[in-house]
Amino acid sequence: MKRSGPLFTLLAGLALGLFMLSLNATTGEGTSSYGEAPAATVTPSASASPSKARPSPSKPAKKASPTRTARPKTSYAGRTDDDTSAISISVRGDKAIAYFCDGRSKESWLKGNVEDDGEMKLSGKHGAKLEGRLTGDRVRGTTTIDKHPYGFTVKKAVKPSGLYRATTEVRGAKIDGGWIVLPDGRQVGIVRREDKPSAAPRIDPNTGGVTVDGDRLTARPVVP
Repeated sequence: MKRSGPLFTLLAGLALGLFMLSLNATTGEGTSSYGEAPAATVTPSASASPSKARPSPSKPAKKASPTRTARPKTSYAGRTDDDTSAISISVRGDKAIAYFCDGRSKESWLKGNVEDDGEMKLSGKHGAKLEGRLTGDRVRGTTTIDKHPYGFTVKKAVKPSGLYRATTEVRGAKIDGGWIVLPDGRQVGIVRREDKPSAAPRIDPNTGGVTVDGDRLTARPVVP
């Protein structure tokens, strides 16, 4: 009876071992040999491709403004081709002012632009116009006054020659006078008193001083 104890213990151990083997076979791959869940396989997600910065549309380069000829203030004076009237033109940069005068009753002030090539087109009241070209020390062209064309060539005027004007009021009367001082010293001008024209008195070409209706006035060089 004493030998049955160890045998029973051995049989019990074998039976337990067989049970454990059958249990492992049925559980499959759910656990590891250490009873731990297998590590999950992490599939790296595709990294988003960096967005490419869209190039900003290139702006068209600004065109440089054409540079105007920087002409200094210069006056030109002379007679019309038929020698009936005088013309003076004052030019500065790309601007010009001209005065046509017969010294009695007909006159016209004109103004406009001068192109880089010296071409000028000026206009005045009552359809007056002047078309000419500045070349070197002279302006050659035609002016049309009261529908009558006058050809002219005027040369550069050296002070005190040139174009002068006085606009003021004397004893309630509006005075507007224009003078052309020619290179040979002659003067051609008209003074309007309340818009009534008459031959202008002489001015002092060095100071511009002139007496109109007993009052001393000052005619000043015309600048565009």
